[in-house]
Amino acid sequence: MSGLFDFFKNKNDNIKRSSEEQLADIANEFVRQNKSKRRWRILLSLLFFGYIVSVSYVSLRESGILQDAMEKESPFVAEVLLSGVIQSTGGINADDAIELLQEAFEAENAKAVILRLNSPGGSPVQSSRIYKAINRLKAKFDKKLYVVAEDVCASGCYYIAAAADEIYTDESSIIGSIGVVMSSFGVVDAMKKIGIERRLYTAGKNKGLGDMFLPEDEATINHIQTQILDKSHQNFINAVKEGRGDRLKDNKDLFTGLVWLGQDAYDLGLIDGIGDANFVATELVGVKTRILYEKEKTLLEELTEASAKNIALVISNQFFSKSWMSTLQ
Repeated sequence: MSGLFDFFKNKNDNIKRSSEEQLADIANEFVRQNKSKRRWRILLSLLFFGYIVSVSYVSLRESGILQDAMEKESPFVAEVLLSGVIQSTGGINADDAIELLQEAFEAENAKAVILRLNSPGGSPVQSSRIYKAINRLKAKFDKKLYVVAEDVCASGCYYIAAAADEIYTDESSIIGSIGVVMSSFGVVDAMKKIGIERRLYTAGKNKGLGDMFLPEDEATINHIQTQILDKSHQNFINAVKEGRGDRLKDNKDLFTGLVWLGQDAYDLGLIDGIGDANFVATELVGVKTRILYEKEKTLLEELTEASAKNIALVISNQFFSKSWMSTLQ
């Protein structure tokens, strides 16, 4: 009996040890698998992080932000582009333009500022604000500002350009138009023909000044001419004389609103030479690197601008492709 008891006891011990070993093996396998999963999670996390870093780097490089950041550590020329009609909102407006110019002048390693202009003109108030801001910034930061005019720099655009230390254009750039214009329509006779009577109620006898439905009178014409147009024109002339100084030639047509091409504008003292932004940066400032300062646009603004440009291109091609304008292309 004793031997039989010992046999079953040993067998139970073996079963017990076997169960413990199995549990230990299961536990070890569980630990091993967890370690393996953890290693995979770490590896996948590292790969994902690396992917994000790579994509971010490529995006920054493609957008130019990374390059600009690196280039700003060495001498460069700050460049601001203003293009479009000068007006209080959109196009070229004083608030956005002054903000960009301020940023360009404040850049520590910017050796000079190039202002590229392409505009037929617009608001005299917005033009005057930008003109005055340029003069303030030049005095504050002791840096030169060069204007490079592209296709056209006329009227209010030239008002702005006059604040520059020097102005450069292409031979075919249209420059000048130092004058002021105000336009309207008169439909008095048309109203009579179709039997419509205009009824206008005002407080103040001149409140309806220039109303297109009323006949013109000499007092109205005289007031608009002497108190608005002539005075605005004189402000424009004063700004040009202040900016250009003795570089202006004595020419009776200079302030009549005429425009000239680049070489003729140079002969009149309206510009300082023929050249583009690259010429100004490399030859005059002595720095090859140029960094563009521009206002960030929303996706909607980008799409709207692209659509407007496409529409304008189609209209231009349809109306001017066979006209005398085609000879200028």
